[in-house]
Amino acid sequence: MGYRYIGSKDKLSDIIISEIRRINKNTETVIDLMAGTGLMSLALRENNYKVVANDVMTYSYHHLHLHLLLSKAPEFNNISSIIKNENLDSKKSNYTLILDYLNNVKPIKGYFFNEFSPEGNPINATKPRKYYTAENAAKIDAIRKEIRKLKKKKLITEIEHSLLLHDLIMASNDIANIAGTYGHYLSKFVKRAESPMFLYQSKFSSLGRTEGHQVFKGYAEEIASQLVGDICYIDPPYIKRQYAANYHILETIAREDEPEAIGESGLRPWRDQYSNFCSKVKIRDSFDEIITNINCQDILISYSEDGLIPISDLISFLSNYGIVSKKNIEYKRFKSNDSKKNSTLHEYLIHLKKN
Repeated sequence: MGYRYIGSKDKLSDIIISEIRRINKNTETVIDLMAGTGLMSLALRENNYKVVANDVMTYSYHHLHLHLLLSKAPEFNNISSIIKNENLDSKKSNYTLILDYLNNVKPIKGYFFNEFSPEGNPINATKPRKYYTAENAAKIDAIRKEIRKLKKKKLITEIEHSLLLHDLIMASNDIANIAGTYGHYLSKFVKRAESPMFLYQSKFSSLGRTEGHQVFKGYAEEIASQLVGDICYIDPPYIKRQYAANYHILETIAREDEPEAIGESGLRPWRDQYSNFCSKVKIRDSFDEIITNINCQDILISYSEDGLIPISDLISFLSNYGIVSKKNIEYKRFKSNDSKKNSTLHEYLIHLKKN
């Protein structure tokens, strides 16, 4: 199934890249400041740009490692003992073999089983949660434990470790019993969620520029001063829904921890990744900090008619920093429920050329 992510710009990447070319045909380095799924960063890379990518979420950090730092599967050179002990087919690639190994680990009733399956015993809820079937939750527990063990024994490198976590995030997302985000689970298991979880090989792209990219993790406001580029692309949250809360389970897989699961939805403590862009009160201060400190003159911002700030107000605010222009785009609306909003969403690309 792939990514299920609010506001992903994957389908708009051609338009965005065309706008980058229009702004500066000599652009070499693009900063993707809030990179999310990393698919925009991948599109930029495949179009021969050097990409400097950042996001505050840990799962995004792992996605970006795949999309920017890998053009083929890593070697997994240190897993020979596993191949021998498990009698795996040595004719296959090591990447295939390690996934075969993880797909066949014995399920265990651990954190995910207890907190996120109907047969579990959650600590802070009145009833079991239904994010995953009991079988899939136990499988996630087992694979998480095995990946941690592989890293602790130094049988996998940092980039190999990151790739395996990316693969587990994608596999668990495919069979999650949710409507679109992890704000809450569905009351009944849908057919997709009842399918057995399986780790699939990631696809690697060798298109475009395959070296020289950088991946950062942190708040855009705090990290902006460290980043240098010809154009900075910003795709901020538009609405009040916090990504850290709506994708809490993916973040738990990415961090390899077992946080307190709070309330009926089982949210992890997420305030350490709170975004000011989801606040009408704080959003202007965050924009100010980024625009003032980022090391480039051209800034391209994606925004939406559903944004917390009306587009006219945002343009007026940005005009304090330089010359502003706007491009209108009609786009299919993301829906995770029975929203009665129009299926067509008006998106905007706002170009700020700083004074």
